[in-house]
Amino acid sequence: MKVIVVGAGVVGTMHAWHAVERGHEVVHIEREAEARGASLRNFGQIWVSGRAGGEELDTALRARELWEGIGARVPGLGFRAIGSLTPVRNALELAVAEAALARPDAAARGYKLLTADEARAVNPALRGEFEAALRCERDAAVEPRTAQLALREALLATGKYTFLPNREVREVVGEHAVRDDRGEVHSGDAVVLCTGAWLSGLVREVAGEVPVRRVRLQMMQTDPLGEPLTTSVADADSFRYYPAYASDALDALNAGQAQDPTAAAHRMQLLMVQRLDGGLTIGDTHEYEHPFAFDTLEDPYEHLTRVVESFLGRPLPKIRRRWAGVYAQCVDTTRVVHRQRVRDGVWLVTGPGGRGMTCSPAVAETTANELGW
Repeated sequence: MKVIVVGAGVVGTMHAWHAVERGHEVVHIEREAEARGASLRNFGQIWVSGRAGGEELDTALRARELWEGIGARVPGLGFRAIGSLTPVRNALELAVAEAALARPDAAARGYKLLTADEARAVNPALRGEFEAALRCERDAAVEPRTAQLALREALLATGKYTFLPNREVREVVGEHAVRDDRGEVHSGDAVVLCTGAWLSGLVREVAGEVPVRRVRLQMMQTDPLGEPLTTSVADADSFRYYPAYASDALDALNAGQAQDPTAAAHRMQLLMVQRLDGGLTIGDTHEYEHPFAFDTLEDPYEHLTRVVESFLGRPLPKIRRRWAGVYAQCVDTTRVVHRQRVRDGVWLVTGPGGRGMTCSPAVAETTANELGW
């Protein structure tokens, strides 16, 4: 079998990976020299802790298993089973963490409630003031800026994979084929369009208006911290954002503790993970209303800096870079991904939202299973 994959972000690359793993030939087409969208502009977190129970959690746990297996074979991914800590500062936040521990799937997520001293034993860089911390042992991390490159190198070594950069697919030609902007036709037994947040042009032509929206975020990265940050770190605003934490205790938190105005205005949470070079990736914001701004705003960065410094008990290193990104998210956020047959033999896979990096290996595996690869 020959599979044509369009889009070299993490979702497309994982589709290529599963096809090659099953013995098929892959032609992988990317409109730029390499992917430069949401797949690179994220935390690189394999984030199990906040996922909704049921299909979303099952997908994340399967993806976590796949990431670990692929990471053992492709060291360049930088896979680390580091887990996460969410420090809590008061009784209202602590009650949300305790409610999470009472979930029937708490053990599957690796939830534990740690005292402040126990949390600092796990992550000594957290020298600030907090009362306790929710631990999630199943969370992990990879290097988002280089993961696709490492996977591509491994794919090229198989002899079954061809990468065609700087080619924009303009047309689906009949069944099982696409034409690029050089006029070349690429034919196979299956075509998978993994175009990320690019939902106009070809996607609109073949699929119409899909139930997927675009979401903009802002993030930043620091110079090396100078010491290990041994886990990912979140704050209690993540309780407000992720569905796993929905509970009466969360309702009480929302009623009794107003979110910081900047965080509320930009729909923020803190997530933080250390890169292999020692720098910290920190975010993020969520913007849903179109048209998106073309500039980045300083207030969210200042808010994140205050929160991080309060946990670390020290000033942040110099901010090395700031950026904005856009990802595609299903309008029905309970759906893990939008998977649609747009022609015989041609499928569109998009809309994982902020779950893309986490869930992509399992999303691609499901596509391969459903298409009978």
